[in-house]
Amino acid sequence: MAYTTIDKPTDYFETNLHTGTGSTHNITSLDFAPDFVWLKSRTQGGTGYNGMHYLFDTIRGATKRVRANDNSAEATSSASLTAFNSDGYTLGTDEIVNKSGDSYVGWSWLGGGTASSNSNGSITSSVSASTTSGFSIVSYTGTGANATVGHGLGVAPKMIHIKNRTTARGWISGHESIGWTKNLYLDGTNAEDTRSDTFNNTSPTSSVFSIGSSVGVNENTDSMIAYCFAEKQGYSKFGSYTGNGSASDGVFIYTGFKPAFVMVKRTDSTANWQILDNKRNTYNPWNTALFPDTSEPDTTDYSTDHLSNGFKLRVTTTSRNGSGASYIYMAFAENPFVTSTGVPATAR
Repeated sequence: MAYTTIDKPTDYFETNLHTGTGSTHNITSLDFAPDFVWLKSRTQGGTGYNGMHYLFDTIRGATKRVRANDNSAEATSSASLTAFNSDGYTLGTDEIVNKSGDSYVGWSWLGGGTASSNSNGSITSSVSASTTSGFSIVSYTGTGANATVGHGLGVAPKMIHIKNRTTARGWISGHESIGWTKNLYLDGTNAEDTRSDTFNNTSPTSSVFSIGSSVGVNENTDSMIAYCFAEKQGYSKFGSYTGNGSASDGVFIYTGFKPAFVMVKRTDSTANWQILDNKRNTYNPWNTALFPDTSEPDTTDYSTDHLSNGFKLRVTTTSRNGSGASYIYMAFAENPFVTSTGVPATAR
């Protein structure tokens, strides 16, 4: 069997940097038509709207945004991301995504294009899924009672982020490494929380994920959106590690590919989520992070070496490499460690 089925990860995931123009701006650098776009100002921070993390997808439609770093319900920003295109997306004049002179980062994923109805679960869902890359966008309406929801991936997802679109509720995030009796909060620094009312103490299957009665995942009559990620060898990895507190010889995490994107969260104590990528830092060490749970701009001193087959920590920061501390991560590839034809990737 081939080591990977995805020789060109940029056909499914890509990081893009742009400078705001204040006028209509077409982002045309992607090799695919994105279904999920996550935008963040690298310049703005603090309490203003311009520094928030804005998430858009094709199921909810252009201009419909939710924010990663707070619990606000879905809102329409008519001049924000105004269209999804064959090679990117169009930005309007709204300063939250396109303030003149400001620097922005966009993380984009390919889904399955136009959504289809999925009746695998007890709740019928609307799903846009890429079974090749292991990513799906799932929209459904809550019932307030324990239920299952079809995700369309054909294999069990290893990470899920869910947001109530109708009512201001916090994000609920699940990850295989902490188990499905627990959850994290994408918009918070909280440690892992043991709860039976989020994922109903039940692991996802190849066709559905389970939800309990929590208003964050299943408020009666409210609209929900879920982003589901399955692992694909040579392209994506969802795992855990234990920190060693060393800057000179930090923990090495094997992914099986040269990472393009890594998001980390400490699970046994409060700490920020952290995102590093290969566009904001093009050479080792990667030391520029953004925090999904805050509106802060680019922050440095999170040194990490990103190698041909994983990443190695070069920092003692307890939010990333505390001695004996527990962490989960999600990572996507720049290049597979070995392609389907046996060609190895090279380190930086």
